[in-house]
Amino acid sequence: MSDLRRRKLAQLLVNYSTAVKPGDWVGILGDFKSLPILRDVFQAVVDAGGHPSLIINDGQMQRYFLRHASDEQMSWIDPSLQRYTEAGDVYIRVGAPDNTRAMSNIDAQRIRQQQFAQSQILQTRLERAARGEFRWVGALYPTEASAQEANMSLEEYEDFVYGACFCDADDPAGEWRKLSEMQQQKVDYLAGKSQVALRGPNIDLDLSIEGRTFINSDGRRNMPSGEIFTGPVEDCVNGWVRFSYPAIVGGRAVSGIELRFEDGKVSDASAESHEDLLRAQLDTDAGARYLGEFAIGTNFGIDRFTGMILYDEKIGGTVHMAVGMGYPETGSLNKSAVHWDMICDMRQDSEILVDGELFYKDGGFVI
Repeated sequence: MSDLRRRKLAQLLVNYSTAVKPGDWVGILGDFKSLPILRDVFQAVVDAGGHPSLIINDGQMQRYFLRHASDEQMSWIDPSLQRYTEAGDVYIRVGAPDNTRAMSNIDAQRIRQQQFAQSQILQTRLERAARGEFRWVGALYPTEASAQEANMSLEEYEDFVYGACFCDADDPAGEWRKLSEMQQQKVDYLAGKSQVALRGPNIDLDLSIEGRTFINSDGRRNMPSGEIFTGPVEDCVNGWVRFSYPAIVGGRAVSGIELRFEDGKVSDASAESHEDLLRAQLDTDAGARYLGEFAIGTNFGIDRFTGMILYDEKIGGTVHMAVGMGYPETGSLNKSAVHWDMICDMRQDSEILVDGELFYKDGGFVI
């Protein structure tokens, strides 16, 4: 059963999410634990006529590098990766963590230093994607470590993962097209609107979306997906938010995050755990204290927190925001080496008003 669903996911990534065509240069990136599905993706790319480049990551090597590399090594950019990012056509990334806490004791400043050094690679990829030159998707392959993080057995977690991707359906791509149609209705409504107000027990926030574009995230960049998102006007975010779930960066979970914004900038920040990491991230560069993303999660197949942001940010009935880098296609001007998503539950006594009109209440759209 899981083998069939795994192959369906690989086919979805290649033929729906990135629509690989003959002649495309396709980077297939993954952890060694994801090798079973990387083989399926590789075969699907070849069958579609693409040219696959396989790039394998290993957590143990990454940790050694962060602990022992010199400053000169930390700032070095792999020329082959740079060349691929500048000229490749498709990026398919399948993560498969074997230990979700493996980075917990890595110095936060070292993580920040590497993020900063590699930020140009990320910026190039995002800018090319915004121009339609680079198609990409990220996914996760279920592992024992991820299942444990989500408080499930591996078999339960596999059901969760493949269900969230609609790979338990006869026609997964057809299911994604249905969700896409629903989300497009909301995106069309938001076009040309100006002000968003979020109210609830965990949030009292106002932001401007004037001149910004909402994106229909329907499985073509994240798999699973199920969200609509934009980049708020950088200096027009004011208010307060308490995030409902831990925010994870570099394998460390920062819980109980509260942020206060004044004219777009985080003016006050606190956390119940790893506050040093929160502050290190916010101090990475000039853009790290501004919001690069505001989004509404719509995937009700994702009904619980799992510790994996790829799933958690899509939880139906939540909103999420990312401090740092914005996506150029939304109109965001914010640049940063950081893009860190944080989730706020809106399913109880909460609402979103758009230009003064009720748009969303207690986890569901009313428009």
